[in-house]
Amino acid sequence: MFIAIVQIPMAKRPRDAAVAAAAKSAPTYTALGAKGLVRKYYLNGEAGGGGVYLWTSEAEARAWYTPEWENRMETAFGAKPTVTYYDNHVVVDNEAGKVQIEGTN
Repeated sequence: MFIAIVQIPMAKRPRDAAVAAAAKSAPTYTALGAKGLVRKYYLNGEAGGGGVYLWTSEAEARAWYTPEWENRMETAFGAKPTVTYYDNHVVVDNEAGKVQIEGTN
């Protein structure tokens, strides 16, 4: 697994506005399931907005965060996003009651 954290310097949105914006963009990320996106968490806080994305591979993640994507985000939010990449070898999933280790089932 691979994690990308996107941060966009912007004002924190009221809850209803953040939920509405996320719901509007959710179909885009649902469709990315076919391109390796496992999960997205929307972020809304004092430090700005963005998302935490869990991808099946680094290549799939990097294929999404292109210069064109960066330009779309900057146009949409009025600020340039930053993307930080992380290898993710172990996941603790308390909802499923399991620990997932990369390469094992």
